[in-house]
Amino acid sequence: MIPMEQRTLGRTGRDVSVVGQGTWQLGGDWGDVAESDAFGVLDAAVDAGVTFFDTADVYGDGRSEQLIGRYLKNRPDADVFVATKMGRRADQVPENYTLDNFRAWNDRSRANLGTDTLDLVQLHCPPSGVYSSDAVYDALETLVAEERIAAYAVSVETCAEALTAIARPGVASVQIILNPFRLKPLDEVLPAAAAAGVGIIARVPLASGLLSGRYTEDTVFGPDDHRTYNRHGEAFDQGETFSGIDYATGVAAAAEFAGLAPQGATPAQTALRWIIQQPGVTSVIPGARSVEQARANAAAAALPPLPRATLDAVRELYDRSIRPEVHGRW
Repeated sequence: MIPMEQRTLGRTGRDVSVVGQGTWQLGGDWGDVAESDAFGVLDAAVDAGVTFFDTADVYGDGRSEQLIGRYLKNRPDADVFVATKMGRRADQVPENYTLDNFRAWNDRSRANLGTDTLDLVQLHCPPSGVYSSDAVYDALETLVAEERIAAYAVSVETCAEALTAIARPGVASVQIILNPFRLKPLDEVLPAAAAAGVGIIARVPLASGLLSGRYTEDTVFGPDDHRTYNRHGEAFDQGETFSGIDYATGVAAAAEFAGLAPQGATPAQTALRWIIQQPGVTSVIPGARSVEQARANAAAAALPPLPRATLDAVRELYDRSIRPEVHGRW
């Protein structure tokens, strides 16, 4: 295994790799991935130094968790911290965020992952009111006391939700969309998290692949790919698909971003390197559907920091091309 920089994941006290492995792709919503291909991706990530997997109980209706569980059973040498999520298996109303439901969801995830105690469970972008509910946090503390989970955290859609969660003393980390086309968390969320000792997990780091620079306006995605069926938030929050950016706008901006990549780095690696060096970020969790993608993502951790001129160019591109199109939506 290749050593990779490790950072402490907030109040969990555990160290995780600065580049983790997102596993939404292994469950579904990005097209079919064979089990052998999924294991190949996880193998490539671990062998490249990744020690952090992120999943959810709804990715492929539990398939992602099951694949990780079987993989880790066959790789006892892999010291991997696994974060999962819960809450999207029920109607999205605050009344469903109860201790009984939490226990049931956790028990299913524990069975899927083949473990007695889940490393980290994140509320999976619940209704906004859930983040300020004392009863919800009391229930999460009960799960810790019962040793169903070792720690709890939140995944959010908005900066306001993140700030509400960060103020809670038991929240270990916050997962939020952050990439060169999504800069708003830099203003308040990352500084607040750092001050509170809360970890930051950056998701959708490549804006659903836009920042790889591989797509054009003519690219066609499969019917079972969320980049086809959720462009306007038809199935879940629009921000999860292309970071909420109009596709044509994103393609044009991505072409400009590709020109900022340093010699020897791909646009995708440049985007990951940009995230890694933002103060307060613990880990970034790109997905991968191939061994080559997993290796390339992990390699971004070894790139030298981007110079100030590149950071300024990213901000200028955002202010000129992205901010006007999404101003106020976040």
